[in-house]
Amino acid sequence: MWRCPKCGRSFPKTNQGHACGEVLSTVDEYIAAQPEEIQPLLEQVRSAIREALPGAEERISWRMPTFWKKTNIIHFAAAKRHIGLYPGDKAIEHFKEKLAGYKTSKGAVQFPYDRPLPLELIAEIAKWCYDTGHRP
Repeated sequence: MWRCPKCGRSFPKTNQGHACGEVLSTVDEYIAAQPEEIQPLLEQVRSAIREALPGAEERISWRMPTFWKKTNIIHFAAAKRHIGLYPGDKAIEHFKEKLAGYKTSKGAVQFPYDRPLPLELIAEIAKWCYDTGHRP
């Protein structure tokens, strides 16, 4: 086992890539740890998903806020220039026309900070992930 000299975490591979830093245990802690100007945007995303998935539990998974019900449903996270939404590859494919104006990858979409958040679309994606069983 290799132990990171910066954060003290242990990994099976020597010099394994990872994100050092404090491990947060709640979504509230995660949001509070972000830059002050980003916090309201994260709260908006959180509220949109919470309304779409009223029975889901909030937790931190993969170091990101996650909505969970027996399994992960959807993740979101703050990045340097955007909020990332991680609904999985099937959701990105299903919503590709509605996501046409945003940068996407196999299982993620980026919502830049300098544009209004598409909260209805975020809620629709979250609900679709839950209803169809397609997960990140």
